[in-house]
Formats: sequence, structure tokens, C-alpha cells
Amino acid sequence: MDTTLLANLTWSLAALVHAAIVITALIVIPRGRKPTAAMAWILLIVILPGVGVILYLVIGNFRLPAKRRAEQARIDEIIRGRVTDGALSETDASWPRWFQRVVQQNQTLTALPASTGNEATLLPHYQESLDAMATEIDTAQDFVHIEFFIVGWDDSTREFFAAMERAVARGVTVRLLADYVATKKVADSGKMLAELDRIGVKWAWMLPVEPFKGKYQRPDLRNHRKIVVVDGRVAFMGSQNLIARHYDSPKNIKRGLKWQELMTRLTGPVVASVNTVFLSDWLIETGEDLSATAQVPPAELPVSTAPDALLCQVVPSGPGYDTENNLRLFLSLIYGATEKVILTSPYFVPDEAMVYAITSACQRGLEVQLFVSEVGDQFMVWHAQRSYYQVLLEAGVRIFLYPAPFILHSKHFSIDDDIAVIGSSNMDIRSFSLNSEVSLMVRGESFVKGMREVEQAYRDAGRELTLEEWRREPAKATFLDGLMRLTSALN
Repeated sequence: MDTTLLANLTWSLAALVHAAIVITALIVIPRGRKPTAAMAWILLIVILPGVGVILYLVIGNFRLPAKRRAEQARIDEIIRGRVTDGALSETDASWPRWFQRVVQQNQTLTALPASTGNEATLLPHYQESLDAMATEIDTAQDFVHIEFFIVGWDDSTREFFAAMERAVARGVTVRLLADYVATKKVADSGKMLAELDRIGVKWAWMLPVEPFKGKYQRPDLRNHRKIVVVDGRVAFMGSQNLIARHYDSPKNIKRGLKWQELMTRLTGPVVASVNTVFLSDWLIETGEDLSATAQVPPAELPVSTAPDALLCQVVPSGPGYDTENNLRLFLSLIYGATEKVILTSPYFVPDEAMVYAITSACQRGLEVQLFVSEVGDQFMVWHAQRSYYQVLLEAGVRIFLYPAPFILHSKHFSIDDDIAVIGSSNMDIRSFSLNSEVSLMVRGESFVKGMREVEQAYRDAGRELTLEEWRREPAKATFLDGLMRLTSALN
């Protein structure tokens, strides 16, 4: 065959295949997906069809398998059937009307009610937080429930493991959930698992990627929650993982990186909701229903009568739900703010709705501040985050940079002087759509006052980034920022 004819036929066939791939992508990808994400995928497939198709087949499904979603929906219905004690009336006259609607929205999406009579203590110091959890485990009489994205056995967590061992020796049942991918990456994770087995802890993987065992979903759909519950009466939640401050990573140690976290200790009826999140995850991962033996009803928990007792509501979210519960919560609160919005997020890669909410708050005359790290531990995310600085600064957002070598990993924000959110959720597309997260909404001036002290400590330690300084950024850096911003939309 003539070589020219063969070349023409080859190119024609390649063009037809490429066109077929693009047409198929245009039909399949936009279904149920945000336009920006759909456009990012289609653009990748148009430019690099081979790479784009392979990536889409591996990480293109942004929801958990239908069986897992159905199980989450079934559990939510069970929770709704049990929600009596601790549930609050949406017409409580002491709440602002807009806040009533936020509480109602949260319960509609998650089945978990708000409750009053709670107390909370903020724990901003890394080792002290781990030690506080270990101390509480030493008081356990019935059960301890532990759930972390990352679990490591090292000098920082050794006392925590020792407390678990003492609890098991007393006859206390200790259960632990760890994210499969994140924990498997930790150095000496095998030794950590052997230690759990030696102690006698009942443990299980969250979202295991074990296709030969019939356990598979998109590998980067992860469970990012951080929870400890002791006897159903005390709970801890926030941003901190169960590992040393440098995450046992040689790369982090070489750079001298240290993580700055914020956890909260909770008592009161809200502990039942925190425990419900753990019990739901345990049931989904192990098939074991503990609701009859390891759940303390809100009515049996002490209710604080102190003048500064808190209203709290737990809001789980993730790809097991049909909607982005955390994003809806964040947007509702920001739009309800009347005086100030102060945000802290280590990985700040918002979608368009979040950008509009934040910049609209500035345009309404509110004080808006954002705390982020001066340096990043994840190249792509850090550059994608930086791509938003100019539009935020031009809108009037004050951006504060927490100094190296620290990674400001705390995840919280405050609204006006009486509402705050703390939990595991970053303000990025991954936390909104791909990770299982848990957030705590709190209404109470005393709690927000404590958060203000934490925020002031961030200001004192860091520095403010100005618009004038940002405009001097080199073109090479801003080019990378924009490029990484495009890749962040691939969800």
C-alpha cells in the first residue's frame, strides 16, 4: 500500500477515534457534575485523550458505589426515626430566623438534630491535645471509639496507645477506624497495626482499596474524619490526626515542617451525635450494628445549665451523601453573617459559590479575614490556593500568612460574635465533594471568644499579605497558580 495513503488513513482513523472519544465525553461527563468540573475533564480529554480517558476511568466517578450510598441513606432514616430527645424546635424564638433555617437544613441533609446544654473546650496545642485524649481514655469504663484519617505509632502517640492498652486491660472495648490509603502511606504502618492487634483493639479500615476482596471505589475518595468518643459522654473532634507533628514523613522532617491544629473537647447531648457518626462508619465498614450497645441517648447525657451553655449540631458530609452538606452549611452561614467572617483553612481551593459568598460579604461591608499557611506541603494544592489571592484581596479580604515551618492545618471559621464551625473539612473542592468529613456548628459567645483568641494567636505569629505585595509576584509563579487551579477542578 502506498505510504502516503497509509499515513492519510492512519490520521483519518485517529481523528475519528478522537472525535468519538470527545463526543462520548460530552455525553457522559456532564451528567450530575458541576460545569467547571465537566469542562476541566473535557478539556483534558480533548488535549490529551489517552491520559484523560485513563484518568477518568480511574478517578472520574465522584460518588461512592451505589451500595454504600444506599447504606448511608438507610442509616440516616434509622437516625431520623430515633431523633426525639435532644431535638430542638425550629421556631425557637431565641434564634435569628435565618439561623433557624440553617439548623433545619442541616437536619434535613444529615438527620442529626441540634441540641442545647453543651460545653466545649478548644485545644490549640498539638501534644497537649493528644495527651488530653489519652487522659480521657484512661477514664473509660465501657467503650472508646476512635476514628482518624491518619494513624501512626510514634513518640507523640505512644501514650495514646498506652491508654488504649490500659483500657482494654480493664475490660473496655476499644474500636478504631483508620483511612486505608492515608494510613497505609505512613512509615511503619505495619508495626502500628501489629501494636493494635497486640493491645487487643478492634480495628477496621475505612474505604479500603482492595479490589481482589471486592472492596473498591475511586481511590482518592477518602474518609477524612477525626473523632474520639469515650463512653458516649465525652467527645473530641477537629483537624488533628493521630500521629506526630511532622506526620512521620522524611520529606517533612527534612523541611522542618510542623503541623498546627485545633481540636475541641465536647460534653453534653451533642456527644450522642458525634458517636452516631462513628457508629455509622463502623456499621458501613464492618457490618456490625452497635446502636443498641454502644450508643448513649442524648436524654441520658448531662445537660449544662450554665449561662454560656452552647447550642451544637454535628454535620457529616461526603461522597456517601447526595449533596455537599458541608458546603451548604458554610455558604448558609457566610450569607447569614452581618458583621464579620473569619476563615481558617490549610487547603483553600473554593468553588465559584464559595468565592461569591466570601466576596459578597466584603461588598456588604463585613470584615472578612482568611488565615492560610505561608508555605505548602502539597505543591498542586498550594499553587491552586494562591490563584485565588488576587480576587480576594481586591474584594477586600484580609489574608494572613501563618509562618514557616508550620503548616496551619486547623479548619474552622467564625461568624459575627456567636457562631462558629470547627471540624475536619477544608474549604476546597476535595473536602466538599470527595472526602467524608465531619463539622460541628456551635452557637455561643463563649466558644467564639475562645476562637477569637486562637485567631489572634495566628495574627501575632504570622503576617498580613497585601494586594501591593501580591502584585509583585513573578509571572512564573502566577502561571503555575493558574495551571494548578485548572487541575483542581478535576473531580
